[in-house]
Amino acid sequence: MSELVDLKKICNISSGGTPSRKKNSFYGGSIKWAKISDLERAGDGFIYDTDEKITSDGLDNIRNRIFEPDTLFLAMYGSVGKTAITKDKMSCNQAILGITAKDDKKLNLKYLRYWLDSIKEKLLNSAKGVALKNLSAGMVKELKIPLPPIANQKRIAEILDNATTLRDKTKQLIEEYDQLAQSIFLEMFGDPVINDKKFNLNSLLNFGSFKNGLNFSSNETGFEIKTLGVGDFKTRYIINDLQNLSTIHLTKLPAEDYLLKNGDLIFVRSNGNKKLVGRCLALYPNNEKVTFSGFCIRYRLKDKNLTAVFLTFLFRNARFKQMMLQSGRGANIQNINQKILSDLKIIIPPIKLQNQFADKIALIEQQKELAKQELKESEDLFQALLQKAFKGELV
Repeated sequence: MSELVDLKKICNISSGGTPSRKKNSFYGGSIKWAKISDLERAGDGFIYDTDEKITSDGLDNIRNRIFEPDTLFLAMYGSVGKTAITKDKMSCNQAILGITAKDDKKLNLKYLRYWLDSIKEKLLNSAKGVALKNLSAGMVKELKIPLPPIANQKRIAEILDNATTLRDKTKQLIEEYDQLAQSIFLEMFGDPVINDKKFNLNSLLNFGSFKNGLNFSSNETGFEIKTLGVGDFKTRYIINDLQNLSTIHLTKLPAEDYLLKNGDLIFVRSNGNKKLVGRCLALYPNNEKVTFSGFCIRYRLKDKNLTAVFLTFLFRNARFKQMMLQSGRGANIQNINQKILSDLKIIIPPIKLQNQFADKIALIEQQKELAKQELKESEDLFQALLQKAFKGELV
């Protein structure tokens, strides 16, 4: 086991800052300025660019807090413990710590990043705050890192890089399957907003019925039942495996109308994350009792001229969703309701075409399931190597 060293002894650690939003002259410049969202988008672990840029006056306003390339950024708020390495000179806001090695012959930056990944759970458990979990620069400085010889650090980083590459390739494959599914939708049905295929238009209300979800109290006891909540949507369009759904307790079982049936569509009605609003998936509970939360709307098809698969992909279409979420004044709405969904005029392709689409999607899903299993195996391998690395068992 390597000696444990205080991070503050071997690293320079400081946070960024936010120029005053009251001064327009501080923003719109050429200096890259990172926020937590930039870290979250760093798919390969590196930040090349940022959404927002600040001016030299803006940088002066935050006392010239700027970092050189190859600085490790660590999220203190929001996505606590999220890390990424800068590939260019950039500043950042106060929610991010910039960390550099005082001597790169003693500490490898990638080794440091992987070590921080390995203790992320510890960071989350030690995070302070009620409404928003957060870290502080002081807490990070007091962390103790195992410090083997630099050659060993580089070897550990190399092994973990290889495991990460394997995992990321599988993730990319899954993303490509999703893109293929969307391409097939556009090829078969065209743009659902301009209706370039000239399909009939109609309202969802003429093909089924809506119902808002169940509101319940967290202190209820008695009956146990699975429930579908906003957190279950993620990127999925279908759920037929219920084992990961949450379980709630109710004083009495909900009315039959609150129980989901095979092929029911569920929409996210309201959520703090605007990107989730309007998201749609189909559920197949078979004989198991499953209800749905009050933040959701259920749509139950009653007409065989529409299929659940077609509808879920329709509502996943970026242009269609943007159109749905536009209010009369052109501003994005904060939530949806039954009236908004009912007022939509959607394309109604021939049922034969919808069924052909569902068959193609089923084949893609089969391949996706295989890729997901590979992803789980590569993720398990990465986590096992990560734990071994900092116990001195990897090299």
